[in-house]
Amino acid sequence: MHTQETEHEAQGLGSAAKQFAERASTLVRLELELASLELKRKAGLLAKGIVLAVVAAVLLLYAIGFGLAGAAAGIATATPVWAALLIVFGGLVLVAGVLGALAVYAIKQATPPVPEQALREAKLTSEVLKHDGHH
Repeated sequence: MHTQETEHEAQGLGSAAKQFAERASTLVRLELELASLELKRKAGLLAKGIVLAVVAAVLLLYAIGFGLAGAAAGIATATPVWAALLIVFGGLVLVAGVLGALAVYAIKQATPPVPEQALREAKLTSEVLKHDGHH
């Protein structure tokens, strides 16, 4: 039975639901804005970090070059300069060869890129489910 009191309660409930929806919408919008600002800040920091890392890598490359030149100069005190440079060159080729061999080994271990253990586990799980846990 509709009375004036039940209609007033229904209007109050409808008004409260509308206010709740508006506040929830505002809250979601503010959360999205906060997330956007946070992502922009983090993207800026990430870009700054990448630039600093690249500069550090370039400086390290120069430092390695100077270190190798220093090694060659040191060796050149006991041998001719050309021999010292060839000795440093040979050492670099040797180190590069070892690192290359390790890289090839690591790549062979990683190929083909199939999650073999996960597939085995999925197959075992599938078999257990097919047999409904009974052997």
